[in-house]
Parts: sequence; structure tokens; C-alpha cells
Amino acid sequence: MVDLPPVTLEGRHVRLEPLSREHTADLAAVAFDPDLWRRTPTQIHSALDLDAYIETARSSQAAGTAIPFAVVDRATGRAIGSTRFGNIDAHNRRVEIGWSWLGRDFQRTAFNTEAKLLMLANAFERMDCIRVELRADVLNTRSRHAIVRLGAREEGVLRHHTILPDGRLIDWAYYSVLRDEWPSVRAGLERKLASHARGGAHPRPLDGRGAHL
Repeated sequence: MVDLPPVTLEGRHVRLEPLSREHTADLAAVAFDPDLWRRTPTQIHSALDLDAYIETARSSQAAGTAIPFAVVDRATGRAIGSTRFGNIDAHNRRVEIGWSWLGRDFQRTAFNTEAKLLMLANAFERMDCIRVELRADVLNTRSRHAIVRLGAREEGVLRHHTILPDGRLIDWAYYSVLRDEWPSVRAGLERKLASHARGGAHPRPLDGRGAHL
């Protein structure tokens, strides 16, 4: 596997750049929305939480198990969310895409579609992965549908896998894309991105229930 050091992935609408403290102010403008954290172990409700989130991501990067990104709106140059390659297994050539969130106004637009396209392309075409994993809380049907729409296949459920801060147990639904499936998945994502472009890729007000992968 190659390209484990930090990389920048550039698209038409978004740029994924190495997450750093320089993104703190931009992320603070969108991160403190309780709806973002209802079905995830991650909890960002204050500046201290956001600082801890960034430091944890950077520590995982230093340990060689993750590559965290800030999702930057190319039109404004502002960070609007974050995502990550995690659980990197170089020997078995697999990686997980997750820890992904966008500010409310940027959900269900071209931003998420293009971010996933950039990351999957990097995983299969530069990191030489043979498998990319994604997961979602079993109860988070919106996120599960969003993952399926990306072209990933559901594999099963890990029951009572993670304890949330409020004590609730998460059952994780796992999905994957394999190297042999990537060409058709890429074509599907490119079609979706083109559809977004025809419909207008700029953020629009939402009901707060946008997909959260």
C-alpha cells in the first residue's frame, strides 16, 4: 500500500486536505449542530470537543492508522466538515472510509458525492487497496441508504459493538466495495455527480436530517 502520508485530493466542488488546527475556526461554524451527532460515537458540542476531535485524528495519523481530512468548499475556501481513511491495514490492503460529517447546509449536495468519489479513487488507484469498508449505525436508515447509493454492498451487522456516551449500544451495519467492483461504482458516482451539477451543486437549506456517513 502506498500514499499513507497525508495527501490532498482535489475535485471540482471540494478539496480534501490534511486536517489541522488551521481548520478549527471554519469547523466551529458548522460542527455544533446536535443533529450531526445523534447516531455516532463522535460528540462535538463545544470548542473543547472540537479541539479533542482534531487532536485525536492527528494522533491516529501519527500512529499510521488513519488519514484525516478537512472537507473544503472550493468556492469559498472554507472547511465545511471532515472525513477520514481509518483502520488502515497495509498488509491486507484494506481501509475504512468514515468519521464523515458535513455542516447541515452542505448535506445532500455534490459535496458528499464528490468527496466519496475522490477517496475511493485514491484508495483503489493510488493506495492499491483491494477492499474499502464503510459502516453505519443499524438504526440510521438514512446513512445506510446513502452508503448503498454510493454502490457499496451490505455484508452484515456487528451487534452491540460500540457504547455511546449515553450508554446506548450501537449495532454497526458493515458495507464494502471491492477492487473488481470499483469501475462500475466509479461510473455510478460520476453519473450522480453529473446529476448534482445539472441540479445545482450549491448548498441549500435542509431539514437537518441529511445523510451522515
